[in-house]
Amino acid sequence: MYRPVLDAVGGSLLLTALTAMLPLLALFVMLGVFRVTAWKAAIVSLVVSIVVAILAYSMPAGQAVMSGVEGAVFGFFPILWIVINAIWIYNMTVVTGHFDVLRRSFAKVSDDQRIQAVIVAFCFGALLEALAGFGTPVAITSVMLIALGFRPLKAAVVALVANTAPVAFGALAVPITTLSSVSNIPQDTLGAIVGRQTPVLALFVPMALVFIIDKGKGVRATLPATVVCGISFALAQFVTSNYLSVQLSDIVASLFSAACVVLLMRVWTPSAAFVDTSEEEVAVTSAGTALGAGSGATVRTDEPVGDNLGLDDIQARDAAAHDSPAEVARAYAPYLVIIAVFVITQLPGVKDLFDAPTVKFQWPGLDLATPTGDPSTIPTFKFNWLGAAGTLLIISGLISMPIIGISPARAFRAYLDTYKQLVGAIVTVMAVLGLAYVMNASGETASLGAWMAGAGAAFAVISPILGWLGVAVTGSDTSSNSLFGALQVQAAHKTGLSPALMAAANSSGGVLGKMVSPQNLAIAAAAVGMSGREGDVFRKVLKWSLLFLAFMCVLVYLQTTPVLSWMLAGTGG
Repeated sequence: MYRPVLDAVGGSLLLTALTAMLPLLALFVMLGVFRVTAWKAAIVSLVVSIVVAILAYSMPAGQAVMSGVEGAVFGFFPILWIVINAIWIYNMTVVTGHFDVLRRSFAKVSDDQRIQAVIVAFCFGALLEALAGFGTPVAITSVMLIALGFRPLKAAVVALVANTAPVAFGALAVPITTLSSVSNIPQDTLGAIVGRQTPVLALFVPMALVFIIDKGKGVRATLPATVVCGISFALAQFVTSNYLSVQLSDIVASLFSAACVVLLMRVWTPSAAFVDTSEEEVAVTSAGTALGAGSGATVRTDEPVGDNLGLDDIQARDAAAHDSPAEVARAYAPYLVIIAVFVITQLPGVKDLFDAPTVKFQWPGLDLATPTGDPSTIPTFKFNWLGAAGTLLIISGLISMPIIGISPARAFRAYLDTYKQLVGAIVTVMAVLGLAYVMNASGETASLGAWMAGAGAAFAVISPILGWLGVAVTGSDTSSNSLFGALQVQAAHKTGLSPALMAAANSSGGVLGKMVSPQNLAIAAAAVGMSGREGDVFRKVLKWSLLFLAFMCVLVYLQTTPVLSWMLAGTGG
């Protein structure tokens, strides 16, 4: 049985921790400095982690490799299994034109761009984050804002800043699922704690979006809408994550907040509609953009997969469109079906039925212990093929097919195209999860955690910053959680802080790094026709990222003290 030694290099914890940093440094430098393609950087970093495990920690080569293989498989199932099937459902709505119907229905709520930004970028962006994540909301909502008449730079900035509060529960809570796996803390516990952090952030994001568009004057003019949106989203995200379903948190919150804003518009509207004319015009050449680095995915309208339409074409089509109530209902139907399927499968009896075929087994070739000598849980692999969120999405997609009127043949083509679109993302996620598993199994993460625990109680402030750094470099809260989740737990044990709170803080802090990550900046810039001007977008969003990060650091720190510890009552954190 392999048992990690935390000071394996020369009997020094410092030297061992510095050695353990090498895989992460390799990943960060390749992504952030040399701009290496994400999937290549992830594979190289995985190899570095295996070499460090074998040479520095004396881990048997076979076990080092097999732990990486287990992590890669976990990266595909259940993580990518969710993302792939969620984007498949979205692609079907694109192919049938129902995505455009949905977009036009949002535009009819208000002719005020400030309200449109709140509904499209924040509410609908949260729904896209809930179902797909991985850059999809930024790509799609920025194009939608352009089609609604927003200036390119402002559309990109609004889309990026809006993609914050929902991120931790994105792709049906994949970041939480991943964090649970690497930290060995139940996902319900982590979801409950994150659900008492990011909702506080959500209270202010709608106001921030309006400030970006129309400064303080606009914030005052739209205060009823932003307050209703923020409070309704925060309340729904908190209640759902803590008492209903972690996976459904963003779906319920996004739809509930959108419904509340729409209802408010029935009885109140801003005194004067706002349309921005202040910025220099930047040409938008296409409505297409990559969903992620190396993914090859595009944002499309209802043309066949692979075709892009220009902005003038989209606006002309919208002007001539007359969507019937039945078409609008069908456009919303897939999202309602997803909610219904997930709710039904959580009911007593039904949940047991779906969980019954679950298989647990020990990963071949792994015989691991923790640094304390206890048997490690890493080799235990859970294969819940029927009850997995990705499988439930397939069921939802099959139910939605006749509703949106897509033939099995077209749906199958869309499914195959989804894999082609995400090939780069698939390799990246699998490699990053393999890297995380090797670092956890070998003891590299434990050494880093023990060393960082030297910060003492101040680690509560460092914790969200680690998450922010991970997402800023990798572009993914899931990747950041897989890299730093176990480290947060190790450091928490050493400092006497709550392991669950520190792990959750990694995810909550990470959501604020999304807007400054190179991948998401490139996505946003490409979507609005500003490729090559990512620096302009970065300068606009950096201050918001740092401002919200400082807020999250203070919140997490206060949650470790009697001042706000009451917020965690009943979470186990």
